This record gives sequence, C-alpha cells and structure tokens, in this order.
Amino acid sequence: QVQLEESGGGLVQAGGSLRLSCAGSGRTLSTYAIGWFRRAPGKEHEFVGAISWRGNTNYADSVKGRFTISRDNAKNTVYLQMNSLRPEDTAVYSCAAGSSYEYTKRSDYAHWGQGTQVTVSS
Repeated sequence: QVQLEESGGGLVQAGGSLRLSCAGSGRTLSTYAIGWFRRAPGKEHEFVGAISWRGNTNYADSVKGRFTISRDNAKNTVYLQMNSLRPEDTAVYSCAAGSSYEYTKRSDYAHWGQGTQVTVSS
C-alpha cells in the first residue's frame, strides 16, 4: 500500500508562491493518478487538481493559470506549484492517490496524506 506525505506548506503573503511536495513510499507513485485537495476552515474538501501517471493534468477553475502540478517519477514525488496566491487559498492541502486524474471527488481517491497547512496573508 502506498503512503503519502506532504511538505512545503507555510505562511506567505498574497501574490507570493509556494511549492508543495507529495512524496510516496511503500509503493511507486508512477502507476497512480495523484490529486490535490484542500480544506479551508469550516468548509468541505475542494478539488484543486490532479495529474495522471503520464503527466496529463486537470485543474479546478479557481486555480487554473495559477497552480501547476508536476511529477518526478524517479523521485516518487508529485509537486503542486502555487503562484499568485490569494488569502482564499488558505487551507490544509492534501495529496491523494487514485486511478484517474479526471476524478474530482474525494471518495474517488483511496490513499491520502496527512496534509500541510498553507496560509496566505493579505
């Protein structure tokens, strides 16, 4: 079974950038689609984007053009590059492994990391 661990969260000013990492262990990530979700205080999980094992990507409209997902299968790691951050991007960001990058529901992903906090100040 694959284990996932996110890192790279922190505090950043509006307009700034952060890069989150999702490192896999126990099994290669190369056969999985990896999705990123976020959960803001008092809100439900929100799909951010996902990447297929081939590198095809799918993004939520709210982050399209600002966020980019990439993967390095040799390092067993998936990245979420976040640019032009806004206060409304503040949330706990989690990565998850699933079978298709086209899936946007939390229930479509079987394996989850613990999450990393991203806080964007205005």
